[in-house]
Amino acid sequence: MDREIEGRIKLIGETQLIGAKGFKKRELVVTTDEEYPQHIMVEFINDKTDLLDRFQVGQQVNVGINLRGREWINPQGEAKYFNGIQGWRIKSLADVNLIPADINAPVDLSEEDPNDLPF
Repeated sequence: MDREIEGRIKLIGETQLIGAKGFKKRELVVTTDEEYPQHIMVEFINDKTDLLDRFQVGQQVNVGINLRGREWINPQGEAKYFNGIQGWRIKSLADVNLIPADINAPVDLSEEDPNDLPF
């Protein structure tokens, strides 16, 4: 089942190198647009960390996620459970190609053929 989060980027963390094997992690915080907005932290790991390079704080995005859970047994033998949200895809919700360079520029309709109707 595909899961997604939509919202505005609140924070993009720096890439962190963890351990001697070169494991990479980068955190993204997305604020949802709903009555009670949620600030959701999503981890991108290894080769997926580079996906965040082309995004900026404030952008509206859709993030494909996987929910991860794991069990850890502490030294006293008690089970502890941890959950994580791992991102695997991110895309912008704004299509900049649809915005004219100068939205307030006057349009000269006199050059158009009045018989050339779009319907």
